[in-house]
Amino acid sequence: MVTPMLSLSDVTVSFGEAPALSSLSLHVGEGEVYALLGPNGAGKTTTLNLILGFLKPDTGTILVDGVDASVNPIGARAKLAYLPETVMLHPALNAVENLQYFALLAGRKVAPGTARTLLQEAGLQEEAHDRPASGFSKGMRQKVGVAIALAKEARLLLLDEPTSGLDAGAANDLSDLIRAASARGTAVLMATHDLFRVKDVAHRLGILRAGHLVDERSVSSFGAADLERLYLDALAQ
Repeated sequence: MVTPMLSLSDVTVSFGEAPALSSLSLHVGEGEVYALLGPNGAGKTTTLNLILGFLKPDTGTILVDGVDASVNPIGARAKLAYLPETVMLHPALNAVENLQYFALLAGRKVAPGTARTLLQEAGLQEEAHDRPASGFSKGMRQKVGVAIALAKEARLLLLDEPTSGLDAGAANDLSDLIRAASARGTAVLMATHDLFRVKDVAHRLGILRAGHLVDERSVSSFGAADLERLYLDALAQ
């Protein structure tokens, strides 16, 4: 059996008396796009923070390409790239310099020519490569973030509400980037409310409600309307 690129097994975490996640188990394979759905407060952000090693579970294990995120968070983070809702870049640095800087923080030295190639692969127009990031739109920032993930050769890509605030063109560009990452064999975990984007790019979905994974399905078997009904029914249980 092939080992999943990301594996959460029986993960439970509480904040004081309040359980944030209860016996969560999910697995994302190489090249698979997994959409994690749920309302605010369902546990999506907690799940991402556990994978990133910013939190430790009360019980259970979290493996990123075989590395235990609780025991070796730095080693686990070296295997992944994280794109938050808004990608933070150094405003005074241009796209090439930002990519080089953040790649260096991950232990990788990237030559300027290589940085430009990666930015082009991520969809950032060449004319923007030498512009300071202070003037970048959210979509442009995401493309730089994807280029940084390419520079890191990340095995796992974590996306937190990636289409929030994007116009239709930028959201479609993001879908193309996710599909390209999947085709390269990168595992993708996407926390989102965007059911259209789930239908567009995801292979499987899981629905979180109050810290419980209440449903998990293959996306290909559902039409867009069926997917919306599945989601609403799961939250109403």
